[in-house]
Amino acid sequence: MASARQGTVLSEPLLVVILGPTGSGKTALSLALAEKFQGEVVNCDSVAMYREFEIGTAKPTGEERRRVPHYLFDCVEPTSHMTAGEYARQGRQVLAEISARAHLPIVVGGTGLYLRALLEGLFPGPQRLEELRTRLREKAASRGSVYLHRMLTRLDRPAAAKIHANDTPKLIRAIEVCLASRKKMTQLWEQGRDPLRGFRIFRLGLDPDRAALYARINDRANQMFERGLIEETKHLLQKYGDSAWPLGSLGYKQAVQFVRGDLSREEAVSAAQQAHRNYAKRQMTWFRREPDVRWLKGFGDDENIQEQAIALVKTSLPE
Repeated sequence: MASARQGTVLSEPLLVVILGPTGSGKTALSLALAEKFQGEVVNCDSVAMYREFEIGTAKPTGEERRRVPHYLFDCVEPTSHMTAGEYARQGRQVLAEISARAHLPIVVGGTGLYLRALLEGLFPGPQRLEELRTRLREKAASRGSVYLHRMLTRLDRPAAAKIHANDTPKLIRAIEVCLASRKKMTQLWEQGRDPLRGFRIFRLGLDPDRAALYARINDRANQMFERGLIEETKHLLQKYGDSAWPLGSLGYKQAVQFVRGDLSREEAVSAAQQAHRNYAKRQMTWFRREPDVRWLKGFGDDENIQEQAIALVKTSLPE
């Protein structure tokens, strides 16, 4: 019986997951693997799913997207919201379609919750309550996200301990779950998930030197401002006002603060650099909990790292 099960597992198609902190070169590595193994890339970065948000998202360029097929980029309107559950539903459908073509699906991105939803499934939480969400957003705008974090701490202290005090979308969802279900979010977490089936999941993690990563993050944040992040943010603010929630994401948030006169340009750049570095640290803390990751000590655009990754993937593919 065990040998029959083993044979079934080995016959299942491979799914490659590239994870790592912002600025670690995940896109470059995904392109190298996709071109080597006839792969197709599936985005797992929450902000990169939104249309019209370009400079601050570090999406693959048009030329890069023409090299290999890419999915779940530019698929959400700026005023809409892609939940982790909806992402998992759409992502699994895309994975099935890629597998049906006998191509290699490669999931790439740094949004840990979305990746967990895709691979492990989510707890059976209640539906979104837009009226409650609106009130909570107004509270966050007037009193800060720390107010929401204190509210969640009263409702579900263990859940609050897992969510950063500045992560307004996750705080709103957690409070919503607690109030709508009349249960603690952590209780629902324990009720089980619906993991992805039908694939052998192979996780590759990028873990470059911390000082080199932070230097690259600082440079990339500065380049975003040099390439027109402020102008793009002004356009988005004029078009959507505060209704486009990605304007609160890394880089855009600091550009908005500059546009509104709360920060000088130099302060905005420095704040964006610091926010990206902090985010990279939180990402690594999250991804360290992922099971069975093959960590590569370098950047994804390094040829040696790409060769190591290609060799690892090759050993995992069926003969």
